[in-house]
Amino acid sequence: MALPPILQNLPLPIIGSPLFIISNPKLVIEQCKAGVVGSMPALNARPAELLDEWLAEITETLAAYNRANPDKPAAPFAINQIVHKSNDRLEHDMALCAKYKVPIVITSLGAREDVNQAVHGWGGIVLHDIINNRFAHKAIEKGADGLIAVAAGAGGHAGVKSPFALVQEIREWFDGPLALSGSIANGAAVLAAQAMGADFAYIGTAFIATEEARADERYKQSIVDGTSDDIVYSNLFTGVHGNYLAPSIRNAGLDPDNLPTSDASAMSFGSNRVKPWKDIWGSGQGIGAVKKVLPARELVQRLASEYAAARERLAAIA
Repeated sequence: MALPPILQNLPLPIIGSPLFIISNPKLVIEQCKAGVVGSMPALNARPAELLDEWLAEITETLAAYNRANPDKPAAPFAINQIVHKSNDRLEHDMALCAKYKVPIVITSLGAREDVNQAVHGWGGIVLHDIINNRFAHKAIEKGADGLIAVAAGAGGHAGVKSPFALVQEIREWFDGPLALSGSIANGAAVLAAQAMGADFAYIGTAFIATEEARADERYKQSIVDGTSDDIVYSNLFTGVHGNYLAPSIRNAGLDPDNLPTSDASAMSFGSNRVKPWKDIWGSGQGIGAVKKVLPARELVQRLASEYAAARERLAAIA
């Protein structure tokens, strides 16, 4: 199955994952101009009316860039929608996505046929993130165009499946667009994702440590300083299991080695005393590859250089 036209001919097979609170138009625009799909959660625009301004800024800036660079246009952008019942903004935010004909919508925490149909109605495509093969089947059955396999080691709400197992099982029955997430923070890992059968690498944590990211400078530095040993997997903070930076847990007065568990039915996105993402910082296990805070364009250039070097190494072996 060929990729949808919007996902063809990207300079690099990378989708920047939507970073809750952190992603903003500035980061998305720089990701797209550098040649990777940039994305952000609709919920990052607060108040809700701000999303209209943000979508106008992204679409108008990228359109102007493409007119000035017809031989090297920007990659498309994506907006993430939380389709769980706890998101009371979904109808409002989807209407704005329709207004600006957002080319790619990334759906999370549930698969909804009506949302997929709405996106198809304005000519967009839907990529749905999943943590296992069962959820992958449900997403495609309900009309998603592609999948984002969130494997073990990914930042934020991550699964526990090995990427080798997850991609292999999905590729037994699905030949459409597939992105892989989980500790991917250098160009060699991007190539490895493709070797396993994915079309794209889905990279989030590395983009937190960029100049454009709307993150606390201490958060960025923790990623630069940290390694996979600093990552804690817990469902305490939102009711859904995710990966977080141990230093931020300690800063909140908690012991990262002795965290209680939470009831998944009590899913929360910020109403607790300790706020996930703001106080407790999400991060994937790939942070050892992040050595300093860079402009997003320079990070993409690093990834591209490493990707090319990895391909050369494999060609030499072959």
